[in-house]
Parts: sequence; C-alpha cells; structure tokens
Amino acid sequence: MGLEEKLPSGFLLTTVEQVAGWARKSSVWPATFGLACCAIEMMATGDPRHDFSRWGMERASATPRQADLMIVAGRVSQKMAPVLRQIYDQMTEPKWVIAMGVCASSGGMFNNYAIVQGVDHIVPVDIYLPGCPPRPEMLLDSILKLHDKIQNTKLGPQRAKQITELEEAKRRRLPLLGQGA
Repeated sequence: MGLEEKLPSGFLLTTVEQVAGWARKSSVWPATFGLACCAIEMMATGDPRHDFSRWGMERASATPRQADLMIVAGRVSQKMAPVLRQIYDQMTEPKWVIAMGVCASSGGMFNNYAIVQGVDHIVPVDIYLPGCPPRPEMLLDSILKLHDKIQNTKLGPQRAKQITELEEAKRRRLPLLGQGA
C-alpha cells in the first residue's frame, strides 16, 4: 500500500525534474542540416506515414536560434565544418545532435582529406544513427531514444554532477599512455 493509494483521486505526484524533462522532450524543434542522400530520408520522416508531429517536432527550423536538435544528415566536408559549428553555437541551450548516416558518424566510404571523419570532431553528438542511408523508421527510433535521454537529464547542480560522472566514466574506458596493454 503506497502513498498513491492514500491520496484522493486527481492528485499527481512527480518532481520538477520529471515535469521539465517531459516538457523538453515533448517540444523538440529540429534544425535540419541535410548534406547528402541521408537528407532525403530525413525529409521522408516528415511525411504522413512517419509523421514527426506525433512527437511535437513538426516545426523544422531553418533558424538555429529557434532550434534545440541538430540532425546532421550526410557527409560533412572540411569547408562545411565551420558553418556546422557556427550553427551549433547559435542554437539555444539545452541542445542535442543526431549524426544521421555512416558518413556523418565516421566519414563513411569517403576516407580522404576533403571529408570530416565523423561530425563528433566538430560538435558533440548525442545519438549516432548508422546506415547508408538510414531509413525513416531508424531516425524515428533514434529520436525516441533521444527523448528518453532528454527526459532523464538532470537539472541544476545534479546536472553538473551527472556530466562529471559521465566524463570520468569515459576517461576510465580510454587506454592511457604508459600503461601496459
């Protein structure tokens, strides 16, 4: 017998963090950054069959100041990298990035001087979406995973603590110089 059963009907128990997470995940506005063939699949995700608007994302923004999700779809050239970074810097906080396709994630088959070998060299990436090109269903799945991440993001001092813990966990996984392999 929990506390919920003692309360009269109509009461809702939650935390400010949960309400803020729900509001943030329910109103993500993407800044589309379509660079190659993956952009066609990203555009197909907005059609009636797949329908971005079910998750409050029907407003794809061409203005970075009104967007909080950047979907990088396709290969990023060295000439385009500063533009991508500038658009990312102009986005409002909190902001998230999805690297859509193998070219955005790792450079794909273009292992040469002209293509950035992974968009994570330019901006921090939250979700990597594999495929060449990935299907719209895969993009929707990655957006739902991002929604879970947004919902469970801490606020205030807990956020700083969470970031520190994640960075320390990443550092422990990296092989360090001077240690035997």
